[in-house]
Amino acid sequence: MGMKKRFGKGMMTVALGAALIGGGTYAYFSDTETTNNTFAAGTLDLTLSPTEIINVDNIAPGDSFIRDFELGNGGSLDIDKVLLETDYIVNDAKGDNTEDMAEHIQVEFLYNVSNLDEVIFETTLADLKDMTPEAVNQHIFYPEIGDKGLPVGETHDLIVKFNFLDNGEDQNQFQGDSLKLTWTFNATQKPGEQR
Repeated sequence: MGMKKRFGKGMMTVALGAALIGGGTYAYFSDTETTNNTFAAGTLDLTLSPTEIINVDNIAPGDSFIRDFELGNGGSLDIDKVLLETDYIVNDAKGDNTEDMAEHIQVEFLYNVSNLDEVIFETTLADLKDMTPEAVNQHIFYPEIGDKGLPVGETHDLIVKFNFLDNGEDQNQFQGDSLKLTWTFNATQKPGEQR
């Protein structure tokens, strides 16, 4: 065997011995556990039935219309507040309006107890549009939904009466006009909690 081969074998033997000694120095027992974690967000789902609350033709000053609808919680989280935003567009058929037709449409929010309708809040559509959603919540939904909010799976009936006010004056400017009302209901969640 040549000198180079002997030297190479010797180096390999030294390296193997060092590896065994070093490996023995760092040997220890070990164990591993893994956790599986999930964060699943809940859902807010405010339901409204029917989605078209009022659709009437040929109205005249002095007419009234009572409509009821149902707000429900179809989600997995309790609803804290229901906020209402009002918007409308008036179609001035003859282009002769000097007043806002919405100032002549009164809205009465009614609370129904044993078939006795009690007005909990009344205003005009024009004033309702100018109110903040928080103020509307205090006047309209707070008496019905109150501190508990709208829990999962519950529904609340709301009754609304629309009155085309007869102010005893000439209201001819509104003949042939129409008003398209949009109500947007927004639900907010209850504050987060530590679990």
